[in-house]
This record gives sequence, structure tokens and C-alpha cells, in this order.
Amino acid sequence: MIGERLRTVIVQPATLCNLDCDYCYLPGRHRQTLMPVKVTERLANSLAAQPADLPIEVVWHGGEPLTTPLAHMRSLLTPFEPLRTAGRVRHGVQTNATLITPGWVDLLREYHFQVGVSVDGPKTLNATRVDRAGRSSFTRTLTGIDRLKAAGIAFSVICVVTADSITFPDELIGFFADLGCASVGFNIEELEGLNAHRCQVTAEQAQEFWARLWHLRSAYPQLRIRDLDRLRGWIAHAKAGNETPASVYDPIPTVSATGQVVVLSPELLGVTAARYDDFIVGNVLTEPLPAMMARLKGVSYVREFDTGLRRCAVECEFWSFCRGAQAGNRFFEHGRFDITETNYCRTTYQAIVRSALNHTRGATP
Repeated sequence: MIGERLRTVIVQPATLCNLDCDYCYLPGRHRQTLMPVKVTERLANSLAAQPADLPIEVVWHGGEPLTTPLAHMRSLLTPFEPLRTAGRVRHGVQTNATLITPGWVDLLREYHFQVGVSVDGPKTLNATRVDRAGRSSFTRTLTGIDRLKAAGIAFSVICVVTADSITFPDELIGFFADLGCASVGFNIEELEGLNAHRCQVTAEQAQEFWARLWHLRSAYPQLRIRDLDRLRGWIAHAKAGNETPASVYDPIPTVSATGQVVVLSPELLGVTAARYDDFIVGNVLTEPLPAMMARLKGVSYVREFDTGLRRCAVECEFWSFCRGAQAGNRFFEHGRFDITETNYCRTTYQAIVRSALNHTRGATP
């Protein structure tokens, strides 16, 4: 079920993050390692070898990608230019927006970046997003967003919903409707990496949260809610009588600042486990990415995840919608990849479906 073809590649231009969010999963975010240009040169060569019929999403993630010096970021982007101008590569970036300057605005516009901003709602609900001095990032994030809006750069938002904010759906949706983002995706806080000890959202809390969003969405027609739209699209597909084909799971390679590659989940980067070592499947400096993808069936954690996907397809009533969800959640919650249900499944896919079924008693999503 794990595909070899690349659809999304996550690239880490810098390991440093200027924030120190309470729930961050990323090890090594306090140190800066910049990606050498030779890594993107090799990566661009790998992407050029892929079929040209569909563009590949190159998502710049971190750390905080904008801790990369601006001139160096331009150098990292240059090897992709023949592919981008031919429509074979599209760039995206996920940023906390605190470091957006006029120079960064120019770069994002010049290279036609799809921009995602991480912000968790109004200031009181954004309280876990602080710098290493414990200072709020909220005002700095809004300043960066204002610069995007002034330049006419559309942006989406990812909001991490914590146990502290799960009971405030009205405040969250009102804030994002006023913010001017094109869409918002709500990520229920997950047990991942270094984030292993915080209070977790329950499935019951999540279902109440999603139920309230179904109720509120008609009041904010200008705002797309990623998670609800995903289910609505699946429902429309099913109503049209279109059978969902057998799932081919995107390998989602993540390329570290040093060229090392993990697959299935970017959260595995920098993690070690006795059962799987360091999850590294290769390095783009010594092996083309397509060659790594071709031998994934021989990688133990990939084989294990494939087993888990096949179990889900047989055992889980939500399979046709979720398609197995995320590999990282299986590992961080259970220490292995061949299990099935996770708390992520319960709070995200299952809770959304159940809330929608309840909502249809009064309205159709």
C-alpha cells in the first residue's frame, strides 16, 4: 500500500526554531544547522527524474524555515527553478510568521509559495506559542500576517487545538474568520516526539468541538474549514457512486538539513528507537530519492506500517474515509506501526464523522 511515486516532499532548510512552544515535538530545535545548497541540487535532480504529469509539492518546514538567512534561502531554491517554471514543482512553507520581513514577502511572492501560518487562535488561546524567554509570539505573528495581507499573499492557517482550547470553538472560528486566512485546519494536539506528557484531548471533547464547528460554519461562509471540507468531499464522492480505489499511501519523504531522509511522518526525524534505530532510509547526497523509494519494502518500519494499513482496511469501519491516517501517531502512541486505532484516529477522523452524523439530524453537512 506504500507508493513509490513522490507527491509531497518535506524539506528542512534549517533546524532552529525561534519559538519554544509547549507542545513542540521537535528535538534539536534550539540548535541551528543550515541545509547546504548541494542537498537541494541533488534533491532537484531526483525530482526531475519523476513523471512530469503531476506537480510535486515541496514543503519547507523546520524548525522555523524563516530562520534561514534570506540570501541562503534563495540559493536553496535556485536548483528547483527549471522544475518550478515548468509547472513540475510547487513550493509551500509552514511558518510561525514572526520573522516575515518585506524581503521575505518578496521571496514568497517571487517563487509563488503557498503559505501556511501556525497560530492557535486569539492571544489567550495562543498562550503555549512562546519564545525561549517565555514571551508571547502573538503580536509578532499578527505583524507577519499583516505583511502577507498587504502584499496580497493568500495564506492558510494550522491551529493546534489543546486540552485548554478544545472548549472554545466559537472563539476560535470567530478569530480565524476575522483574520483573513483562506482556510483553517484544526490539528487536535497529538502525542508526538518530545510532546509526551501534556494532557490530551479526549474523543468526547473532540466530538463536541467538531459538532459545534458544523453548527457554526454557515455563519462564516467565507472561511474554509479544512477538516470539515475533507469529510464533505468524501461524502460527495460516495453519493456520486464513485468507488474509492485501493489506497496508495504517499511515502512523504522528509529531507533533513544534512540530506538524511525519513519517510511516512516528518515527526520521525531526529527520533531514535531500539526497534527501528534512527528511521533514516538514506541520504540524498549519496543516493537519489527515487532509489530510496524503490527499496522501501525492505525497511522494517515501512513494512510494519503497511501491515497496519492492511489491518485497518479489514477491521476499521472508518477506513474508506481516513485511509489509515498517520504513521507517526501509531509509533508515538504505541511504539510500533502495525497497530490500528490511535487517539489521533478517535479525536480527528472518528469524532468528525460521528459529529457529522449527529448534525445531519438537523442539517446536511
